[in-house]
Amino acid sequence: MAGTETGWGRPADPPPRWRALLDRAPGYRTGEFPPIPAPVSAPRGPASAEHADRRFTDYPQQMEWRPAPSNGALDAAANVLRRDTGGPRVLAFANPKGGVHKTTATVLAAATIGSVRGRGVLAWDDNELRGTLGLRAGSARHARTIRHLVSELIEVEALSGEYLTDRVDDYLRHAADGSYDVLAGDEDPRVARRLDPRTVRRIMELLRRTHDLICVDTGNNVESQNWQTVMEATDQLVVTSVPREDAAFTADWMLDLLIDMGMGELVDNAVTLLSCPTPNPSPMLNDLTAHFASRTRAVAVVPYDPALESGSSIDYAALQPSTRAAWLRAATVMIDRF
Repeated sequence: MAGTETGWGRPADPPPRWRALLDRAPGYRTGEFPPIPAPVSAPRGPASAEHADRRFTDYPQQMEWRPAPSNGALDAAANVLRRDTGGPRVLAFANPKGGVHKTTATVLAAATIGSVRGRGVLAWDDNELRGTLGLRAGSARHARTIRHLVSELIEVEALSGEYLTDRVDDYLRHAADGSYDVLAGDEDPRVARRLDPRTVRRIMELLRRTHDLICVDTGNNVESQNWQTVMEATDQLVVTSVPREDAAFTADWMLDLLIDMGMGELVDNAVTLLSCPTPNPSPMLNDLTAHFASRTRAVAVVPYDPALESGSSIDYAALQPSTRAAWLRAATVMIDRF
């Protein structure tokens, strides 16, 4: 596979095409930055050898920047989030690189969808190495984590109806406004070794019985059976990245990897989420938006927000109105195909 080491190894050094990408990025040398785009998509061919061979030189050279949505457009987006998704759905937020806003995206997608739907949305911290989703989202009304659920999984699986819902709730934390639930990860690394494929599938099926939408923070280890099992159970892949060379290269490598694993359809229907970590959009934003629009079903860009800068607990209500509108559009793109 181009751009990787043998087998499941880490991505190799970025290919020369990335330097050309930087040189073409609008404003890279002048310091002038492009506006933040609304979600975009581009027609693509089938997920095949042609898809796997696509490189950063093969994407539209011109972008059409869409105006900010009106209240009517936001109402229409909310209506999409409220509709029946045809059964429980799993949204996996993935990029093997750390620091690309996977946890933030998982929390804010759950918060956005939950604020509209009112219930039935869960954020699951499936990061095997001390994920922070449980700390950054929800109220810590107890210290229970996925470890406690796994230890009593057989007993919980045997329940049904309200008994099941109430029992599962014992292991969950909740957003301050009650809009979504949180299944926190555990700090003990030994717990990760217990999350074998069969256990992960059982947890996933259990959560599908109690929630309509499950947002999963997948962690960074693509070699783990846990990560691979979540990918196999995913209905909607959300590729998270920041507009930076190393982050986008790793996301691109992951897409190639998933295609080699036989998950070309998952890649073809994926949504790329580009998060701006600074007030001034990166000069790479335009080119990366165009590139990932050629590789995935759509691209959504969410702006910088000072309320997220501290890295502490995420309060959806504290976000600026423009940020909440951008996340509303992004969440709509994630589930509008259901």
